[in-house]
Amino acid sequence: MSPPRIVVFAPADEESLSLLEEAGCHLTLGTAGWTSPQGNSEDELVTMAADADVLAGATIKSSRISRHVMESSDRLRLVAKYSVGVDDVDIDAANELGILVTNAPTEANWGAVAEHTMATMLALLKKLRERDLSVRDGVWRAPELTATYVGRREGDGYGGITIGLVGLGRVGGRVAHLLRPWGARVIAADPYVGSQRFADHGVKQVDLDTLLRQADVISVHVTLTAQTRHLIGRQQLSIMKPTAILQNNARGPVVDETALAEALQQGGIAGAALDVFEHEPLPADSPLRELGDKVLLSPHMSASCQQAGLHQGCRWAAEGMLEAMQGRLPDHIVNPDVIESWLARFEGRSAFDA
Repeated sequence: MSPPRIVVFAPADEESLSLLEEAGCHLTLGTAGWTSPQGNSEDELVTMAADADVLAGATIKSSRISRHVMESSDRLRLVAKYSVGVDDVDIDAANELGILVTNAPTEANWGAVAEHTMATMLALLKKLRERDLSVRDGVWRAPELTATYVGRREGDGYGGITIGLVGLGRVGGRVAHLLRPWGARVIAADPYVGSQRFADHGVKQVDLDTLLRQADVISVHVTLTAQTRHLIGRQQLSIMKPTAILQNNARGPVVDETALAEALQQGGIAGAALDVFEHEPLPADSPLRELGDKVLLSPHMSASCQQAGLHQGCRWAAEGMLEAMQGRLPDHIVNPDVIESWLARFEGRSAFDA
């Protein structure tokens, strides 16, 4: 009787690995990790995943957890992500193969992304970097350091700026909540949520084109799918205000980076704050590196805080793995349509007895 096999394609937390080892699991660790999501190739993952019961890990950029990888083991019952995002897993293939996929939507992680969104928005609008540098350089109160006031001013006719949220899920909803006391006009576009959610968050529901035309700040909070890849491209950037700023703290490929760099270089929009990129780490020759204060760049760490990070997500994933290997449904399933077929194969069947 061999122990259950778990392939951790992107390890992130020693405690969760110890929990699995103490339960009697055999672990194979990949080379992707927190500091570098580049890891094993697809062919290497196929070899590693042979006869695996579970695949698990944080983000991996070098290769998706593809159909080819999942088909390498007829025992595979679960792909468990340590984070919210599952765009590096072929969900359609998992559905067809009867494999559950789980994620770890810990509030500290997605809540931290909302806080980061507020911080970068204010850094750009209030010109914090530029003001700091001016003082260090001995320049006092230069006119170009004048900031933007976010909220309405009662009684003097200033209506405030318009902030547009592309996506009103967990993160977008929290950003809307954080903005409410400011009195700013907030609009949102999200075809996947009902009108009541817009009302609950005090935002006006609009379509994407209307949002892009009206908003002074556009903040992107959507998952990466075939429909959202390059959701913000050359055409969308062309209808934004030349004074507008774009924020992307979702997934890099949602924004066409080449088109964004061109829009910033040519004055089509005023600025951008980016925590995610089409290729990570950001390549050394990326034109985004040459745009000075027009861009505020962050190394895909908006969810990383001392009180958050991936620790709790790794713990959730490990607990879910142990449940699934005992033939029980884990929490946080992202492809519920496969539950019925999964139960027919694995319910009550322990991988520890195989």
